[in-house]
Formats: sequence, C-alpha cells, structure tokens
Amino acid sequence: MRAILSPWDKRGLEEFARELRALGFDLYATDGTARFLAGAGQAVRNVSELTSHPEMLGGRVKTLHPAIYAGLLANREDPEHVAQLATLGYSPIDVVAVNLYPFQATIESPSAALDVALENVDIGGVSLLRAAAKNFRQVIPVVDPDDYPTVLEHLRTRADDQQWRRQMAAKAFRHVATYDAHIAAYLGGPATEFPELLPIALSKVQDLRYGENPHQRAAVYSQTPNPRLGATIVGARQLHGRELSFNNLLDVDAAMSCAGDFAAPTAVIIKHGNPCGLASADELPEAYRKAHAGDPMSAFGGAVGLNRVVDGRTAQLIAESHYDDLIAPGYTDEALATLRRRRNLRILEVDLGAADPRMMEINPLLGLDVRRVSGGFLVQTPDALAEDDLSLRTVSHREPTTEELLNLLFAWRAVKHVKSNAIVLARDLSLVGVGAGQMSRVDAVDLAIRKAGDRAAGSVLASDAFFSHPDGPELAARAGVTAIIQPGGALHDDDIVQVANRYHLAMLFTGHRHFRH
Repeated sequence: MRAILSPWDKRGLEEFARELRALGFDLYATDGTARFLAGAGQAVRNVSELTSHPEMLGGRVKTLHPAIYAGLLANREDPEHVAQLATLGYSPIDVVAVNLYPFQATIESPSAALDVALENVDIGGVSLLRAAAKNFRQVIPVVDPDDYPTVLEHLRTRADDQQWRRQMAAKAFRHVATYDAHIAAYLGGPATEFPELLPIALSKVQDLRYGENPHQRAAVYSQTPNPRLGATIVGARQLHGRELSFNNLLDVDAAMSCAGDFAAPTAVIIKHGNPCGLASADELPEAYRKAHAGDPMSAFGGAVGLNRVVDGRTAQLIAESHYDDLIAPGYTDEALATLRRRRNLRILEVDLGAADPRMMEINPLLGLDVRRVSGGFLVQTPDALAEDDLSLRTVSHREPTTEELLNLLFAWRAVKHVKSNAIVLARDLSLVGVGAGQMSRVDAVDLAIRKAGDRAAGSVLASDAFFSHPDGPELAARAGVTAIIQPGGALHDDDIVQVANRYHLAMLFTGHRHFRH
C-alpha cells in the first residue's frame, strides 16, 4: 500500500505518517514534507522515486507525472488498467493527504503582490486531490488533518465504507472549489464585479440552534475571517450568553450595521430587523436612554447596538431592561461585570473600524449583497451612499432651520435601516416614531404618527422613497411634523410641494431612495 503526503498544514502529520507506516504503507512525499517527516524520524521517500524525475522549475513541477496519476486513476477492477500499470512498472496509490498553498492568507497580507499571489496558486495539490477524489472507491483523499484519526480507523478495520469514501471525495472537491473561487475573485478584480459565473467561497463557522423557526435547520458561514474587512457579524466575538440562533444573528447584524452608520455616540434597538429605538447624543448613556424611550414596549427582547465602548453607566441602564442581544466595539470591566448578571443576554464584541479598501480589490465579491430567490440569487452592490453623494435640494418656500436640518439628516440616515415602505419621525437626534414594512406609504406615515403620539408635534419626517400622492405629507403636517426629507421624483411632486407650502413645512429632496425589501 502506498500513500502520498503533501499537506501545507502539517498539523498531526507526524503521528498520521507513523500510524500509516505501522499499517504497512510506503510513504512518499514532496521535498518540503519529506524533510519535515525525516526530521521527525519518519521513514519516507521522495515522490521523485515514483516518477524517476526530480522536482523542477523551483518546485512548480513535483507530482505532475503519469507514474503518480496512473497510480491514482487506475480502476483496479479493470484487467486492462491493471495490465497497463504492470507493463509500465507503476503501482496503485491508496491514500493522498494534501491541503493547498495558503492562497487566501497570502493575498490578504497588505504586502502581497501579484507575483507572490501567483506563486501560491497550487497546481499539483489540486490535481492530486481531484484524481484521488474521482477514484474514491479505491483511493482515499484527505484534505483535513482533523480527519486523520477517522482515516486510520477505516484502514485498521479494513472497513470498505463506500458512503464514507464518497463523503471524503466530496470534501476534497469542496476544498478545491473554495480554493479556486478565491483565486477567480482575486484575478477578476473590480473589473468583474458581476461575472458571468459567480463562485463564492464560504466556510462554515458553526451550526445554529435552528433557523427562523424551530423546525428549520441552520448554520452560519464565513466568506472570509480577515479582520481587515471591518465590521462583520461573522467576525464578532461572543463574550456571554446562550448560543446564537438564526434570528438573533439577523437582528444583531442589523444593530451593528445601523449603529455603525453614525459618527456620534449612537444606540439602536432592533426588533424583528427594524429599529424601534435609535438616538445619537454627546455621551453614550444619553444616546441609549433616548433610544430606549423611542418605543420602550417594542424594545423588550430586542437587540441593542452601540458604536462606542460600553461604560459602566450605560451597562447599568441596559441591565434595567430585558434584551436578548447586545453588540458593541468593546466593554469596560465594570460594564461586563454588570451585563453578565443578565444570564441569558448574549454579549458580542465587534470591530467597527472601517474596512481596508484593498480588501475589495482583493475580492470585490466581499462587498456584494447576495439574496436567495427560488432557483437562484439576486446580487447587488450595497446601499452605501455618503452624505457627500446627496444633492440636497430645498423644494419648499421655507428653508429648514439648522436644528431641523440636523434632524432631517439623522432621520435620512435612520430610514435606510427600516424595511420598506419606511417612514421615520425624529426629534432631538432620536427616533420617536417608525412605520416599517407597510404596503401603503400613507399607512406607514399613520403608523409612525401613532407610535410617536404627542411627540409627533415638532418632529421631522424621512421617507425611504418618494411620496406618490399628497396624502402622506398632509397627514404628517396635521400631526405637527415641521419638515420632510424624501427622494422626490414622483409624478405628483408639484402637488406634494404645494402641501408643504400650505402647512409651512420645509421639504428637501435627496434624489436618492433607500428601499429595503
């Protein structure tokens, strides 16, 4: 029996080789692996003894030889294959343990250049795995050092478990496919943002307790673990609390995204994907207090997001209410001690730093928004408009006051995080009313006003898309709203502006919308 060993990740390799030798295997390895095993006292031969050819081109050509691929691909139940091997003096190969050059880690290094990246494109390893996996009925492909004990168990018991072998082959092909997806994205670069074929490499982080509902199974996958991507929910660290579920992750991701969208100290409370409370202030405790006051009833059991390190005072305020999840860029020792008294509160820490722009050059697919639809996926660029991208235009007779303008810009940033049709009312840099996910925009206005109650008077309104009719602005004006920010561009814009002028409202058009379906 023969095994070829050439893994980049050499965890557990010494013991694996020793046990293979004990089972009667002849071991062959490429130069680096052979030196590693020989240094550990393992009897191993160089693959050049199989090929009768030295490694060449600086190691680019090591295993690409018929002596190896015939040994991997021969069907031992086919007499003609067996006869050809005998004629050429080639022998079957039974095990291939290979994992690939660290291409992804290489390109994520700030100093990586194209030439360095190309040198880390594995050719021989990929070919060995594909050949072994194709012929899995007779060859065992091994890509994961964690599988070494299972492989040895099957070899010791001589259990011919074809289903297990098939799964090992599938794992090898997934390993290669993921590797190739990283290479394709890197070489394509920004010029191929929407390529004709779109392989996306994902690695499972963990199984989840369940999906959106308990009868649904779920898992979370990472597109890349690199922290230079900036804030990612997959890169967050859980410091306390029960295991996360599918819905928890959705809400915490929404909380992180919303809080991180504001420069001033900001707190947001997310419930079922929408902010029910959101506020900015000079200090974090005040921001949280105002966010909670936005809709205390809906806040119960929600997810809190903060864009500053949580101090003891903020932690005390949070601990006075019941929440399922909390995410922030850090916590003082005092804050953690307070929050951990809430046994079931999940506490997460995430880096809210901006992503390294080079990451999107390495893999522009990282920035795409991908959503499942039946039979395929929708892919789009993210909704990431900076305030400088807005062409704000006052269309009413009255210009907004300075205070109104600050609240209008706050509301406009907030409405981006509310599901369409979306309306928000804001005062003093905090939400006082939210109308989310309504089929009619005027219903969204009505809901936001009812949520705000008396606080609607003196507030400003943001709409994620244009008002198609004057009914929404008129309803808002009657409730005491003083200024409106909306995209504009409707057929009846003139009628809507007339309503603003009749009620002495300030109205701004942004020229952009923020649909969130």
